[in-house]
Amino acid sequence: MHTLFTADLHLREQEPEITNGFLRFLKLNVYKADALYILGDFFEYWIGDDDPQPLHREIAAALRGIATAKVPCYFIHGNRDFLLGKRFAKECRMTLLPQEKRISLYGHRIIIMHGDTLCTDDIDYQRYACKVHNQIIQKIFLCLPICTRLNIVAKMRCRSQMINRCKPEAIMDVNPQEVINVLERNNADWLIHGHTHRLAVHDIAIQNGKRAKRAVLGAWHHNGSMLSVTPEGMELIEFPL
Repeated sequence: MHTLFTADLHLREQEPEITNGFLRFLKLNVYKADALYILGDFFEYWIGDDDPQPLHREIAAALRGIATAKVPCYFIHGNRDFLLGKRFAKECRMTLLPQEKRISLYGHRIIIMHGDTLCTDDIDYQRYACKVHNQIIQKIFLCLPICTRLNIVAKMRCRSQMINRCKPEAIMDVNPQEVINVLERNNADWLIHGHTHRLAVHDIAIQNGKRAKRAVLGAWHHNGSMLSVTPEGMELIEFPL
């Protein structure tokens, strides 16, 4: 009995080793699991479900395979693939979840999310996120030609990288009080997220001396990263791509 979580693969055609690593991960690990949760930034960018990239068809076919094997797949949007929609989810046979979701696994009360909403000290980023999640802006963007959307995304990524180089590392991590707020608001024992790429399990003191845990998934840059949750607890695992 185990359920797997992963995030921040940043899949793109220019890095086939990560795609191949993910496909091996499905075959070696996920087919034996009770479920797979992908907590955002699955793709490096997403300009719409109508993007004809062959990579998207390859990934969709692989996820349909685990669905056929009766392993459900759940997806929470990240800050790079927040436009991933119902059409692609249906193609993959995966279930889209809200930005913040409480689940119960093997007696554990767990909150799962991508994690960018926890970084409340990064005010510039939160302002940007508010704009791009505006449904009117999204509808206008999705009506543009694919080549135009690609150019816009490339410019936005370049600008973001330049800005992030000048930011203190601390403000790009989670705000400790926001973590506690989320755990207490949801009466949860554990919080699982990605986004920061700071692979670790943290022990946290919350109200009335109660303890909780925060598990942070790593990015798939040099190694793969997954969290295995069982009735006994949780384990972060890195593995070669």
